[in-house]
Amino acid sequence: MKLTEKIVATLQLPTGVNERLFGDDDLTGLSLRLRRGANSIAKSWVYRYMVAGAPRKFTFDFAGHNLAAARARAGDLQARVRLGHDPAQERAQTRADVQQTVVATLQTYLPQKKLTLRPRSYVETERHLLVDFAPLHATPLRLVTARDVSARYLAIASTKGRTTATNALRALSAFFDRALRQGLIERNPCLGVERFDVRKRDRVLTAAEIKALWDATSGSDDYSAIVRLLLLTGCRANEIAKLRWDEIKSDRIILPAERTKTGKEHSIPLTGGMRTILGGRNRRHDKEHIFGRSHDRPFTGWSESKAALDARLKAAGHKLKPWVNHDLRRTIATGMGELEIAPHVIEAVLNHASGFRAGVAGTYNRAKLEKPMRHALEAWDAHIGEIVEGRIAGDRVVPLRA
Repeated sequence: MKLTEKIVATLQLPTGVNERLFGDDDLTGLSLRLRRGANSIAKSWVYRYMVAGAPRKFTFDFAGHNLAAARARAGDLQARVRLGHDPAQERAQTRADVQQTVVATLQTYLPQKKLTLRPRSYVETERHLLVDFAPLHATPLRLVTARDVSARYLAIASTKGRTTATNALRALSAFFDRALRQGLIERNPCLGVERFDVRKRDRVLTAAEIKALWDATSGSDDYSAIVRLLLLTGCRANEIAKLRWDEIKSDRIILPAERTKTGKEHSIPLTGGMRTILGGRNRRHDKEHIFGRSHDRPFTGWSESKAALDARLKAAGHKLKPWVNHDLRRTIATGMGELEIAPHVIEAVLNHASGFRAGVAGTYNRAKLEKPMRHALEAWDAHIGEIVEGRIAGDRVVPLRA
């Protein structure tokens, strides 16, 4: 049919016909479609074409496209088809991309990860993906580039440190690896990100540093008590920061499975030093956590408290090399080794999932080692007492034995 503006304006559907296409003789493949609705007849433009012998169609609105505009758009589509494109498929992919954003994909990814990761590992993974990479959430999954990821990686490193940035990037890369296996993307954008060289920490505090640290934590503030407990128990920082009164028993601390990295309950025999620290805390009837200013939240404010402690150490004339809270855990492991405590007992104290607890040995050996652990912690408690009293000094955690 030779379509004109006048014909387009006057075309009607015959009685009993609900839909009909009126082809345009001037541009092959272009048609005006009329479709009967409940109260009116709807018009739209349809461009039909072939891709690899298969018919395709691309529909666009009548509103905003008079005959000249419709022919112009159909001409553009025709040119794209000749160049090997499939406009209908590309539009469908674009619509899918809009719905398949990063945050939408995370809604199905995270529940599955929760089933396979240890509780603490899942908390970290969730924080990295939902908080650290939040600026990428609205981006369609297929459109995230290495440049996008790299920019966010550098931003995390500048505000939270290189180690956190690298751990966050690992979590994001695992997320995109799964999307790649499911065919949602064609390439993992994390692969093109240049990563920082994060050196594995091996810091162990010396006897002189332990004494300086103990002297600087003599105050009644939460962080001072937390640091001392970390040094005596070998626990992870958050395990002590979130310690609750109901976890303190008559002769031990019992951390429930949901609060440990291994996902298993951890029992810590109480020593004299631990009792002294815990006994100095004021218990409020409306507060379940031992540390923290708010009645319903555990201790927070790590950075400020650590900076204040470092300032006290400097003011007292101590020049400690840079250290972090986790170094205290490494210090107790090394110190117990110097005290000739068996490696498997040290791992039990630290609640490690590796070493003697890994593999077949860990599957069949379920011994809790309560007595050896109590002996180890009491020996370490006494050793710290000797350091604090000045009876042990020098570069080593303990002196060389004959």
